[in-house]
Amino acid sequence: MTTAIDLDARSTQHCETSALGVLLRHQGLDLSEPMLFGLGSGLSFIYWDSKSLGFPFLGGRVKPFELTRNLATALGLDLLVQETTSPRRAWGNVAALIEAGRPVGLQLDSYHLDYFGSKVHFGGHVVAMYGYDDRDAHLVDTDQQGGTVTTSLTSLARARAARGPMTAKHRSFTLTAPSDLPTPPQAHIIPAITACADAFLNPPIANLGHRGIEKAGKQVRTWLQRTDNPQRDLPQAALLMEQAGTGGALFRNLYRDFLAECTQLLDSDHLRTGHAMYAEAATLWTEVAALITHAGASGNPQCLV
Repeated sequence: MTTAIDLDARSTQHCETSALGVLLRHQGLDLSEPMLFGLGSGLSFIYWDSKSLGFPFLGGRVKPFELTRNLATALGLDLLVQETTSPRRAWGNVAALIEAGRPVGLQLDSYHLDYFGSKVHFGGHVVAMYGYDDRDAHLVDTDQQGGTVTTSLTSLARARAARGPMTAKHRSFTLTAPSDLPTPPQAHIIPAITACADAFLNPPIANLGHRGIEKAGKQVRTWLQRTDNPQRDLPQAALLMEQAGTGGALFRNLYRDFLAECTQLLDSDHLRTGHAMYAEAATLWTEVAALITHAGASGNPQCLV
């Protein structure tokens, strides 16, 4: 027997905004993926290196689930989050909501999902679940991962129970939108941009925000000495910048498109200037990724300089 909800699954690039779009459209709130990303103040930067990582990582967004919390706060959404260490209770939380006709967001480790193309552990992956049967769960993921997909209930349980960096304890969540929320939500645009800029300009540690970019500018120069397999590790780092659900250019393409949409809703020279500058920045970040790839393939350190 199959239990499933009718829903509107769209073409998407980033996992968390993909799931948020599914949940909110089911509530009657239809916002573009760039608008969800921007209103959630999702843009950031991180230079991440640790002993648990084989090679440093460049990231372009806030930590997993912070975007969802930011969006709920900004728009006055009712965010219900459920977490548990019990696999049985975790499944009961999700099944009850789906049987009540509500799609559910899940945070899990994508490594265990049957359909996932890249077998790399990532505990901050987010999907929307809209149904299940005796064997499989029915999910919505990004275009890159197939859009509307299925995975076995066994693999889903493993993905939700995984422990490690960025994982959550069987986290599931729903969003409820207020009936009087205007669409498009112009009043929320400037506060969201301001909050994002403030966090970027005042990071708590040197690995984040503009300080993280400055640090990366120094550390990336040493990457050929950082690895015994540059042909593997440098192109992989560049691939994560461009294709691993970022929308391209370390999420700068998504933020560029958010600002472009904002200029159609608000008459502001500041927004038009910001959009033009992010269009340039997005192009340059894609060039950075190409240079990192070339450095790995050629061994030429000048590419990293």
